[in-house]
Amino acid sequence: MDIKPLRYFIAIARTESFTKAAQQLGVAQPAVSMAIKKLEADLGLTLIHRADRNIGLTDEGKKLLTHAEKIIQATDDALLEMGELKGLSQGEVRVGIPSMLGSYYFPPILMAFRHKYPTITLKVIEGGTWQLQKMLENGELDLSVIVAETLPDGLETQALIREEMLVTIATDHPFSQLDKIPPDAFFDEELVMFKEGYFHRRIVDKLAKTCKKTPKIGFETNLIPLIKSITQQGFGISTLLAMVIEEDDELITRSFDPPIWLDLGIAWRKDSYLSKANRAFLEFVNEHGRYKRRA
Repeated sequence: MDIKPLRYFIAIARTESFTKAAQQLGVAQPAVSMAIKKLEADLGLTLIHRADRNIGLTDEGKKLLTHAEKIIQATDDALLEMGELKGLSQGEVRVGIPSMLGSYYFPPILMAFRHKYPTITLKVIEGGTWQLQKMLENGELDLSVIVAETLPDGLETQALIREEMLVTIATDHPFSQLDKIPPDAFFDEELVMFKEGYFHRRIVDKLAKTCKKTPKIGFETNLIPLIKSITQQGFGISTLLAMVIEEDDELITRSFDPPIWLDLGIAWRKDSYLSKANRAFLEFVNEHGRYKRRA
């Protein structure tokens, strides 16, 4: 059985579009349509609902998707493992990194890794931890930084860093007179927050639910310089990791009461082959990163 149609089928299932699937795969749309029609004819089943522009999987298609993903993953793993019998002279690492760590924690690690392994290609995908975790589970990433407490059964993780989540305020904000900030007081202020799907936002939303408070979000952005600027000018308060705050930012940070710690790890799929390039990256991060155990 030719597995290429299965790749096409998976792309259609994920994008819910023949056009988007073709663009993602880098092939002409008619080729995708013909491959799926042939796959359906070979199986004697209808796999995709084609109602107007709405694309969805039939019950048979949903069952095939589960098997198709396993077949493609196993095939890719086998080809990768066979190719690596030649040694670590080449390879690719696809790693997902949240924007805050991508901007302030990983740059020196990535540059040092590239210097040590110049023939390995690094593909860094930036996004929210939830989005990156889904991409990892779907096989679109080899490794990803995730919040350790949300680790699903299908993933393994290596401890990366432990950082405190700090209330971030302008220098003249009334909170500057306090040593610690109670969550209730935090949620009484207008907030500058990351968009949904980012680990900071998920922690804040979880905290608000625990406090039975509705966050007053005045600004939503994933741009850290913009978060800093809005907070500096007193239009809201935010939460950031200590690594993000620089001396000339004209910002003050305070701990929550009680403090909130984030345990971040770098994860991979349990059931997939971890290439030599990815293992080298994991070992390098473990050696050059810093995991701070603080209470």
